[in-house]
Amino acid sequence: MRRRNRTALTAGLALAASLLGGCASLGVQPWERDLLAQRSMRLDGDPVTAALDEHIYFSKEASTGGAGFGGGGCGCN
Repeated sequence: MRRRNRTALTAGLALAASLLGGCASLGVQPWERDLLAQRSMRLDGDPVTAALDEHIYFSKEASTGGAGFGGGGCGCN
């Protein structure tokens, strides 16, 4: 029984080490930064649409205020 537990533990540690080893090369290289800085890579590509979506969100969020301040869900904040 102990041999089986030791084998399972060794296999589990080997699996964890191989999964964590895949995260060793995360990050942005200097030659990739120009691609990430382009306007098309932004999460809110159109600032007018983003502002409209944010307004609708905080106007309808009644319990917390949505965008960081209190207010009712009626849109009168």
